[in-house]
Amino acid sequence: MSRTRQLVRPRRLVTAALAGAALTALLASTPSAIAIATDSPAADAAPVAAAFEAAAAEYDVPRELLVAVGYGETRLDGHDGEPSHANGYGVMHLVDNPTHETLRTAAAETGIPTAELRSDTTANIHGGAAVLRAYADAQGLDEAERNDVDAWYPVVAAYGGADTDATARLYADAVYELLADGVSAPVEGGETIELTPSEVDPERGRYATADFGTLSTDYGPARWVPADPSNYTTGRSSAITAVVIHVTQGSYAGAISWMQNPSSDVSSHYVIRSSDGEVTQMVRERDTAWHARGGNAYSVGIEHEGWVDEPSWFTDAMYRSSAALTRHLADRYDIPKNRQHIVGHVEVPGNDHTDPGPHWDWSYYMQLVGGSNDPAPPQLNFTSYSTLREGSTGNQVRALQYLLNANGFNAGTVDGDFGPTTEGAVRSFQTNRGLGVDGVVGRQTWTALLSAGSRPTLQQGSTGADVSRLQRALTAALGRSIAIDGIFGSGTAQGVRDYQSSRNLGVDAIVGSQTWTALQAGR
Repeated sequence: MSRTRQLVRPRRLVTAALAGAALTALLASTPSAIAIATDSPAADAAPVAAAFEAAAAEYDVPRELLVAVGYGETRLDGHDGEPSHANGYGVMHLVDNPTHETLRTAAAETGIPTAELRSDTTANIHGGAAVLRAYADAQGLDEAERNDVDAWYPVVAAYGGADTDATARLYADAVYELLADGVSAPVEGGETIELTPSEVDPERGRYATADFGTLSTDYGPARWVPADPSNYTTGRSSAITAVVIHVTQGSYAGAISWMQNPSSDVSSHYVIRSSDGEVTQMVRERDTAWHARGGNAYSVGIEHEGWVDEPSWFTDAMYRSSAALTRHLADRYDIPKNRQHIVGHVEVPGNDHTDPGPHWDWSYYMQLVGGSNDPAPPQLNFTSYSTLREGSTGNQVRALQYLLNANGFNAGTVDGDFGPTTEGAVRSFQTNRGLGVDGVVGRQTWTALLSAGSRPTLQQGSTGADVSRLQRALTAALGRSIAIDGIFGSGTAQGVRDYQSSRNLGVDAIVGSQTWTALQAGR
C-alpha cells in the first residue's frame, strides 16, 4: 500500500539540526505530515543540504545514499527544470516516460504536485527519497536493513529503471563507486554538498551474476550492449563520411537503458562514460543509428555522458577515450580528421539540438584525434539566398565568404562584412565561371558557388553532404525553398525535374554531369 504523506512546505525543509530527537518529536506530533522549519538559519544558509538531511530522515533512507544517487544522475544540478533525454527532472532525475514513472510514484508518496516535483529542488529531493523508500518497502527491507547502506543495492538498481539486470548493475555500481570515493559538489546558491568516502560492500543479490560479458567486434575496447531493434535501421543507404559528437543529457547507464527501451525511438552507435572513458557500443557501425535526423545515413554517432551546461562531465578520461574511438573510425572509413567531418550534433543540417554545447573543448579534442581544428563551416542552409553586394552584412555574407575561400577565391576573414576584399573575390569567381562580372551576388552567382565541387551522380535515395550541396544550389536557382537535409527524397526529386525542365535538360530527376554542369555555370 502506498504510504502517501501530506507534505506541508511553507518554504524550507527541516534543517539537519532537527534530525534525531527533535525531528522524532516533531514527527510524533504530526503523524500524517512533516512540518518544515522556515526560520532555521542553517536551512536558510544551506537549503539543499537541509533538504537531503530532512528527506533522508523523513523516509528513513541513508543520507549518503540519497546524495550519491542524485550526484550520479545529475551532479546535483536541476538544470532549471528542463527534462533529460528520458524525460527526467531535477537533481534526483524523477522520470516520466512510458516504462519508468518515478515522478508519478514520488507524487503519490509525498502528495506533492508533479509540477512542483519537476521544478523545485527541495520537493524533488523529497520525491527521490520517497521513491527509494517505496522501492525498499516493495523489496521487504526492514528497519535494520534500511540502516545498512550495503543492503540498498537492489533498491538503487531499481531506481535506475533499466530493462536488463546487466544495465541495472551498471547503474547501481556507479552509485556505490561514488559512496566509496566520496563527493564534493557545488550546487545552486553557492552551497557545497559533501559526501565522505566510506567502505562499501554492496549486497548485489541477483545482480551479482549480471554481466554484459560481450565485447564489440567493431571496436575492441568497447562493451557490446545492443539497442532495441526498433530504435535503429538495419543496414545503411550511404557510405560513412562523418562522426557526430553528442551529449546524453543524462547518465551513462541511463542513456544505455533508454536506447534499450523500445519506446524511445533513439539510439547511438557508441556511449562514453564520464568518470573513466568506458565505451559501450549499442548499434553496429554497418547499421543506421537514429541520432542526428538527416545525418544518420552517413555518420557514426558517439554519445558522451553528461549535460551540455555542466562542464564537469567532460573529463580528460572521456576526451581521450572518445578521441581514440574517433581516430579509429576516421582511419577505418577514410574520414578526414577535420571539423567539417567530425562535427557536433548542433552542426548537422536539419537538427534543433545544441550539443555538445559551449563547454566541449574542440581544440583539445581535435588535437587528441590528431586532426585539424579549423573552424566548422558557418551556416550555409537558408530558405532563400538574398542578393548581396558591398556593404551587406550577416550570416549569408559569412556563407559567401566561406564558400569563396573554400573554392580558392580569397574573400578574407569570414566576418559577415561584405567589403572590398570580398567584392574582389566575387569578381574573380564570376570571371572564372563566365558569369557577368559586377561584384554583386545574385541568383546566378549563388547557384554556381553553392554547387561548386565534385559531380557525383545523385538520385532519389542518395544521402550525404553532396545532396545538401545540391539542395542549396536548387534553392538558389529555382528561387524557392528546397528542404536542405542531405536526403534525396521526393521533394528534392521534384526540384531537380523542375530545374531540368526550365533549363531544357533531360528530365529524369537524376543529377549527372549535365545537370551539375548547368548548376555550376549559374544557369
